Amino acid sequence: MINAQTAESQAQVTPAKALELLKQGNQRFIENKNSDRDLLAQVAQTKSGQFPFATVLHCIDSRVSAELLFDQGIGDLFSIRIAGNFVNEDILGSMEFACKLAGTKVLVVLGHTHCGAIKGACDRAELGNLTGMLSKITPVVDAVEVNYEQKGSSNKELVQEVANHNVKRALEQIIEQSPVLAEMETNGELLIQGGMYDIETGKVTFEGY
Repeated sequence: MINAQTAESQAQVTPAKALELLKQGNQRFIENKNSDRDLLAQVAQTKSGQFPFATVLHCIDSRVSAELLFDQGIGDLFSIRIAGNFVNEDILGSMEFACKLAGTKVLVVLGHTHCGAIKGACDRAELGNLTGMLSKITPVVDAVEVNYEQKGSSNKELVQEVANHNVKRALEQIIEQSPVLAEMETNGELLIQGGMYDIETGKVTFEGY
């Protein structure tokens, strides 16, 4: 039975090891060999404090839950979710808390295939507050679609290329807009990593980000 993270176990995790733990968890997930956890016991174990080893920014998509696809339990991850997994001031502040103050060792920006927010941005969709939200992604669409004759969400290759670049742009913005996180990475205290989740296979790919 796996216990919740403690201050001691968190301190022993290096940034590289933290990423490896996520990779191992995803491998268990796709092999349907999830770890044996008593989640209620972990609730009790974390009642006095939390010591996660990773922070994951990912989409609100109901098929993309970081705790599940990385096979993690209560108190293991800080999970930041917003449609399109983009970065803004509030998210950066949340990341700074999670990494600098709470001690997580890896910060992952996780995109996913067939993302509805990406498709909406590609189609220039407009609906209430959704319009403003998608405007955070349209600069990526503008940069990518110049290489494609067929525009819009019906072009699956375009959608995926925008998703890839959206992750990379978020990684760049984290470094550019958060001196706190940039310094942590420079000092070797934190690994900032992108990834892409395939909703058809359950696999997370980290290569190329």
